[in-house]
Amino acid sequence: MEAGSSTIDVRSGFYKVFKAKDYNCSVEFYWSPFLVQLEQENGSRILSLDKLSPLAKRWGGADVMVFNTGHWWVHSGKMKAWDLFQYNGKLVEEMEIESALRKGMRTWARWIDRHVDGAKTTVFFRSISPQHQGKQWCYNITRPNMDESYESAFPKSMREIIEITIRSMAIPVRYLNITKLSEYRRDAHPASYARKQEKILKTEQKLLEESHPDCSHWCLPGLPDTWNRLLYASLVVDTSISSHLVV
Repeated sequence: MEAGSSTIDVRSGFYKVFKAKDYNCSVEFYWSPFLVQLEQENGSRILSLDKLSPLAKRWGGADVMVFNTGHWWVHSGKMKAWDLFQYNGKLVEEMEIESALRKGMRTWARWIDRHVDGAKTTVFFRSISPQHQGKQWCYNITRPNMDESYESAFPKSMREIIEITIRSMAIPVRYLNITKLSEYRRDAHPASYARKQEKILKTEQKLLEESHPDCSHWCLPGLPDTWNRLLYASLVVDTSISSHLVV
């Protein structure tokens, strides 16, 4: 799709490119929710904690890289994306999620340290985007949540694993911490206005709306625009790459 001097190339659900020709700028999106490799083998979905996503071969040479992971690690039941973990040549059916995330993050960190030139590429890691489940569900909510006692659906231990990994890396990584500011915005989810199979939920589905609102994704325009402003400010205001930056 073209719009003036800009083009959007949707090659697959895993890879999309936006090109602003007047500025010689390309923004590439790679969908890799675990950062490490998830593959189908002999009828089983295997999450390889010591292998980076095959998409990584396309990442090299970028001026700016922005990574994130989190949501997919805590999915359970029918939402869980894997059947087995693979690590050091062994297949494991059960593993503590914190342990799996730690191994996966170390794999990502090693790739960054080995393949990224910190003098040419600025690397960001965006913190976990919160969900609002249970008593904090977003259905019919029109104002931000100002309750400071709200507890994130994601374990603090998972956030700490990511932060510790970043601090241990040789290549500086700027940590874009959007979790706390986003936790207030339970009003910013699509809720019952989420698309389901390309159709807006209808009024007769009210019961379904109340029991299954989308309190994970975000409306656009909306909160993610604030994340982008913070990213832009970090790029423009802070030009130092000598130390890790926590926003």
